[in-house]
Amino acid sequence: MTERIVSFVMSGGVGSRLWPLSREDNPKQFHDLSGDGSMLAKTLRRLTARPEGDTPIFLIASERHAERVHADLAGLDLAGGGPLFEPTGRNTAAAVALATLRTLSEFGDSLVLVVPSDHEISTPRQFWQSVEAGTEAASAGRLVVFGIKPTQPETGYGYIEVAAESGGTFDVSRFVEKPDLATAQNYLQAGNFYWNTGIFLFRAGAMRDAFAVFQPDIWQATEAAYRAATSDLSGLYMPLELYAAIPSNSIDYAVMERARDIAMVPAGFRWNDLGSWQSLLDVGPADGQGNIVIGDVVAIDCENSYIRSDGRLLSAIGMKDVAIVSTADATFVAPVSHSQHVKKIVEQLEKSGRLETRFTPAHDRVIESGAWRRRVHHWLFQETLPLWSTSGVDERHGGFHEALGLDAAPLMKPKRMRTMARQVYAFAVAKARGWDGPADRLISHGIDFMAGKGRTDKGGWVRTLNVDGSVADATEDAYDHSCVLLALAHAHMSGNPDALRLGEETLAFLDAHLEDSRMTGFLETSDGEGERRSNPHMHLLEAFLAWYQATGERAHLRRAARIIDLFRSHFFDPDSWTLGEYFDAEWKPSAGEKGSWTEPGHHFEWASLLVDFARRSGQAELSGFARKLYASAIANGLNRATGLAYGAVSRQGLPLDRVSRSWPQAEALKAAIALDGSGGPDLKPEIEARVGRLFRWHIDPAPLGLWIDRIDERGRSLATDVPASIFYHLVCALTQYLDGTAEKVG
Repeated sequence: MTERIVSFVMSGGVGSRLWPLSREDNPKQFHDLSGDGSMLAKTLRRLTARPEGDTPIFLIASERHAERVHADLAGLDLAGGGPLFEPTGRNTAAAVALATLRTLSEFGDSLVLVVPSDHEISTPRQFWQSVEAGTEAASAGRLVVFGIKPTQPETGYGYIEVAAESGGTFDVSRFVEKPDLATAQNYLQAGNFYWNTGIFLFRAGAMRDAFAVFQPDIWQATEAAYRAATSDLSGLYMPLELYAAIPSNSIDYAVMERARDIAMVPAGFRWNDLGSWQSLLDVGPADGQGNIVIGDVVAIDCENSYIRSDGRLLSAIGMKDVAIVSTADATFVAPVSHSQHVKKIVEQLEKSGRLETRFTPAHDRVIESGAWRRRVHHWLFQETLPLWSTSGVDERHGGFHEALGLDAAPLMKPKRMRTMARQVYAFAVAKARGWDGPADRLISHGIDFMAGKGRTDKGGWVRTLNVDGSVADATEDAYDHSCVLLALAHAHMSGNPDALRLGEETLAFLDAHLEDSRMTGFLETSDGEGERRSNPHMHLLEAFLAWYQATGERAHLRRAARIIDLFRSHFFDPDSWTLGEYFDAEWKPSAGEKGSWTEPGHHFEWASLLVDFARRSGQAELSGFARKLYASAIANGLNRATGLAYGAVSRQGLPLDRVSRSWPQAEALKAAIALDGSGGPDLKPEIEARVGRLFRWHIDPAPLGLWIDRIDERGRSLATDVPASIFYHLVCALTQYLDGTAEKVG
């Protein structure tokens, strides 16, 4: 009876050597590169075609790609297998350990076949003939690798040196990393070197024993994560905290290069890892001049070239031996002999925070800049400002209502100081943009209520007032003070006579009672208790920049610079391009889930503020940080069903709060506006798409002048009221949109 083989497909790579087609959010294995389905789907079909013997098929993939994975699995019989989702990538050693653990727990000491998801292999029959040729050695306890006889001196592959041969199986002498050209030529001439396919066959117990000898820490950590995994009909899910603790290493380094008595079977199939544009030229259906032409392309007198357009018309004349690949937002051109080096381009883009390596532009992007201008102007000036300047104002007790119902009736809720301040700010911004409503009266109305009811004995501002203006919570909170400062700066610019004095008093209070004595930012509250957060500092940065704009005094820019220093040294993580929210007293990330909690909306807010500070201070390199924050929020922080930003995601990009609120969408628009023209790509189509999503999901379904604040992950409204604190986000973002499109659309 033929022995069972349990097959595992590894689908965790990014495929950066095929940039700009392959991106972090849409890597190589999900692309149809030869016209008969994605690389992953073809790999899965190949595994289901074993001529004889039981072959359960499992897929090890990123949890971020779950939807794409399920699409490729549709209609395939996996013989009892299914997907195993990694919450974060930990390289191939963890994947092989996971495959081994799964096999041992469900199928005992069976044979395990591990294959990459993105290789081009000639036929399933030839593939399985080669695999079956390795089963005898694997059954005997040897780790088996499959090699390809080289046909040219290839510098993009790893090599296997072999020694004695017995019954079609070779003993492996050593594994060799990707060589330079001269070394590759020597390997070709020597005759005993093979390309390493990265396909492995072994008995589960043998691999477990190898991990025990060479990498027990990887095995133990993977086992802990596997034991704690949860499963449902869609797959097996490992817990993030445990899986992230697995040391990251490749199976080659961790085990294969250190183990003894490894066997190599020469593969009897044609193989290409499609790791470069040259490799696609080698395997594709070429025309009479040796070209592969895909998409809207006109090519004249071109030879032996890979020319592809995934969008607009691409034309080429007289090109020979080149790769030209054009997508909606990027174009790559190189001699095909140099196309292996595209990773250098990707590395350069990553260093400068370019967005094009992380996410694929949406297909529904509106191209015409200013397309939403008329709708935005009408909603702001004819619907929203008239409503909130009347129904949103508490004419009886003072200040503004904290929220309106979806029928536009005021809700009697306690009044937060930050909301009162934000309403003042919004009306000041509206006045500056030409609103002809009673802005001056509303600004004075708000400031009189705040200053008359909400000051503390020390000269600060209370956190919350009751509806009638009596104090509900007298805590002096840094977040509230940032909002008050922002409002007073704009009120001063709008001509309010009291704003400058109140602003100076608030800044004095900030220095005396909220500044950390160690000169590391500001305390959460004047009593110095509580977790440290980056968010109040972001809003203080916003306020300091507003005061610099209002007065021209560089002291405010120096205050802002101290927060920028804190951003560089503690808030920003250069590896994941994310910004932490919660910290301990020493500015170390908080323990547990809070330490990995990031908010896409705050990434967007920081991005626009960094660009603003860079412009005012001359620290141009901060625009690179802004692009990185924007890129990570777009790549990891969006609900792909709606295109809206989640409430929160982990540093590894897993959703922690799946609700989409209206304010992050407004901040995404502000960030795109700020980044457009700052040295990165043309974001005008992205700006239009952001406005479109804001109206599609949050504004158009709501009654006139209101918005749907909370939307679930399927796009359904969760809103029960309309919080006034969001008004300033929308007014600011949409007035900036109008500013940016005014010259382009009449």
